[in-house]
Amino acid sequence: MSNHQPTAGVLAPPPLIFGAGFAVGMLLQWLVPLRVEIGAAPPLGGAGVVLGAGLALWSFRELARRNTPLSPYEATTSLVEEGPYRFSRNPIYLALVLVYAGLALWLGALWLLLVLPVVLWIMVRGVIEREEIYLERRFGEAYRRYKARVRRWI
Repeated sequence: MSNHQPTAGVLAPPPLIFGAGFAVGMLLQWLVPLRVEIGAAPPLGGAGVVLGAGLALWSFRELARRNTPLSPYEATTSLVEEGPYRFSRNPIYLALVLVYAGLALWLGALWLLLVLPVVLWIMVRGVIEREEIYLERRFGEAYRRYKARVRRWI
C-alpha cells in the first residue's frame, strides 16, 4: 500500500463480501440442507435483523452529520467518534453481522452460520485491517487514541 494512497484500498465493498458469503451459504443450504434446530431461532433472527438495520441507520446518520463518505473508495474526511462509534470502531460491519446472522436464524439455515466465520475473516483481513492502517496514516495520534479507547467490534 502506497504511503500516498487516498483510500484504504479494501479488498471489496463490505456489503458485497457479506452478500457473497450469504449466497455461498444459501447454495450450500440448497445442496445439503442443514437446519438450525432452536425453537426461538426465527424470533431471535428477526430481532437481529431489526437491531442490525437500526444500528446501520444510526451509523449512516453519524457519518452524514460529519460529512464523511460511507464508501471505502472515497477519502475519509473526518474521524467519527460519536453515536455508535463511541462503542465500536466498525458499527456498520457489526450491523451487517447482525442482519446476516439474523437472516440465518430466521431462515433456519445452518450453512449461513457456518460460512459467517469465513466472511468475518475476509472482512478483518481484506477490509478492517486495511482501513485501520489508512486511518492511522490519515489521522495519526487522534486515531491511535480512538483505537486504544474503542474496541474494533463491540
